[in-house]
Amino acid sequence: MSSTKYIFVTGGVVSSIGKGIAAASLGRLLRSRGYTVAPLKMDPYINVDAGTMNPYQHGEVFVTDDGAETDLDLGHYERFLDVNCTRNSNVTTGRIYKSVIDKERRGDYLGATVQVIPHITDEIKEHIRRVGREQNADIVIVEVGGTVGDIESLPFLEAIRQFRKDAGAENVMYVHVTLIPTVGRWDEIKTKPTQHSVIKLREIGITPDVLICRTRVPLPDDVRAKISLFTDVAQNAVIESLDVETIYEIPLLFEQAGLARLTLRRLGLPDAPPDLAEWERIVQRIKRPSARCRIALVGKYIENRDSYLSIAESFHHAGAAHDAAVEIEWIDSSELEHVDAAERLRHVDGILVAHGFGARGVEGKLNAIRYARENGVPFYGICYGMQMAVIEFARHVAGLEGAHTEEVDHNTPHPVIHLLPEQRGIGDKGGTMRLGAYPCRLQPNSLAARVYGDTVIYERHRHRYEVNNEYRALLERYGMVFSGVSPDNRLVEMVELPEHPFFLAGQFHPEFKSRPNRPHPVFVGLVRAALERRHQHAYTPALVEQG
Repeated sequence: MSSTKYIFVTGGVVSSIGKGIAAASLGRLLRSRGYTVAPLKMDPYINVDAGTMNPYQHGEVFVTDDGAETDLDLGHYERFLDVNCTRNSNVTTGRIYKSVIDKERRGDYLGATVQVIPHITDEIKEHIRRVGREQNADIVIVEVGGTVGDIESLPFLEAIRQFRKDAGAENVMYVHVTLIPTVGRWDEIKTKPTQHSVIKLREIGITPDVLICRTRVPLPDDVRAKISLFTDVAQNAVIESLDVETIYEIPLLFEQAGLARLTLRRLGLPDAPPDLAEWERIVQRIKRPSARCRIALVGKYIENRDSYLSIAESFHHAGAAHDAAVEIEWIDSSELEHVDAAERLRHVDGILVAHGFGARGVEGKLNAIRYARENGVPFYGICYGMQMAVIEFARHVAGLEGAHTEEVDHNTPHPVIHLLPEQRGIGDKGGTMRLGAYPCRLQPNSLAARVYGDTVIYERHRHRYEVNNEYRALLERYGMVFSGVSPDNRLVEMVELPEHPFFLAGQFHPEFKSRPNRPHPVFVGLVRAALERRHQHAYTPALVEQG
C-alpha cells in the first residue's frame, strides 16, 4: 500500500469511558478484512512508563515481549487484534519530553529555543509514524489517553490536529468516544455532555468523523439526529456502544452498526466481507456456556480488579475453550490471614494466587496455597504466587521453619527466595526488573510439558527475586519438582508437585499472552482441572440423604 492510514481515537465527558476497547474493536474489524493494523496508546502522564505506578490508581502494568512496562490498554490491543505490541506501542509525556531534552543536550536543535510547538509536537508525530513503519502497517490506530479538556493532553491533541495536514486529509480519521447519560426515573437520555465534549474538541481544531456513544439504552433515531445536528457529525456516523455481557461482543455490534464500512469509505480503502466466524463462536461460548466452575483469584489489589485484568480475561478465554463459564471469586489475600482458609475456600474448584509485591497479605497467600496443596485443589501461582508456593512448601513439607523471601524478611534463616544477583546495587525502580520474554526449558513428561505440549517455551517476566538455588536440592528431596528452568539451568521458572492433581506455578506472567482465539495453555489446564474436580465432587443432597 502506498500510504499508511491513521485513525485517532479521543475521549470526552469522563475518563475510563472505553476508548481502548473501542479502538481495539475497530482494529479487530479491520484485521478481519485483511488489513495490517498497528495500535498505539499515547498517555499524557509525565511518568516515563507505567512501571512504577500504583495498581490501585492505574490497574495492571502490561508487559510486552521486548520488556516494556505499559498501559493496560495494550492488553486489549493484543487480545482483540491478535498481535504482539512493542515498547513503541505506548508512549507517555515523560518519554516524549525525555527524548526532546536528550536531543537538546546533544545540540540536535542547533541552538534553537526548544518549545512545545514545534519540538514536542514534532516528536509526537514522529513517534506515530515510527509505529507505522516498524510494523509495516496499512492502518495505525492511535488512542489518546485522558479526556478532551485535560491540560496534560493538549500537546498530543495538537499533534494529531497537525497530523491531518502533514499526512493528507484523505489519510486521517478522527473517532471521538463520549458518554450519553440517562437521568431521572424514566431514564431520560441526555446529549448535552456529548455536545459540549465535541465543542471542546472543535475548539482545539479537530472535528470528529465518527462519534462512538457509550450508553445503557439504545439511541432512538431522533436522538441520533439531534446529536448529528449539534456536533456536525453525519447521523450514520453516530454509533451507539451499548453495555454488553462480554467486551468481545463489541466488535460484532460495531460491525452491525457499519463502523468498519464507514471507516474504510472515509479512508478511501476497499471493503471486503469480514471473517468473523471464529469471533462469533467465541462470543457465543462465553455468553452461552454448557458448564461452569468457580476459581478463587487470591491477590492483594482486589479493590481495583483492573490490577488483574489480564488474568480475568485469560480465564474467560480458557472457559470458552472448554465451553464453560469461569466464575471468579475475588479474594483479598489479607482476608485469609484472619479467617479459616478452609472455610473460605471450600466451595471453589480451583485457586490462582496472583502476583503483587511486598509484605501485605503474604501470610494469606501462603494459607491459600497450603489449603490447595493439602486438599488436592487445582492450583496455579503467578510470579510472586510461585515464590509463595516455594515458601509454603519449604515451611510445611521440608520443615524449614521461618523460610521466607528476602523481599519481606531480610533476616529469615532460610531465604528460599532471594534477590537476583544482577539486581544487587540497582537503585532506580523504573525499568530495572527482569522484563520481557525469556526462554524456559521444561522437563519432559512433567505436568508443565504436558500442559504446554512442548519442552521449550517463551514467557514474559516482571520480577527482581528468584528461587535460591542453594535450596533446590533439599526441596527436590521432599518432592518439589523444578519442571521449568532457564536454558543455562541458573533460574527456576516453574515448579510443580507430581502427587497433586494439578499444582503448578511459574515465575512469569502467562496472562499477557492469552488471546480469545488462542487461550493460554496454563489457564486451559487449570480450568480443565477445576471442571474435573467440580464434576467429581458434584452431588445432590437429597439423593445422599435417601442413600
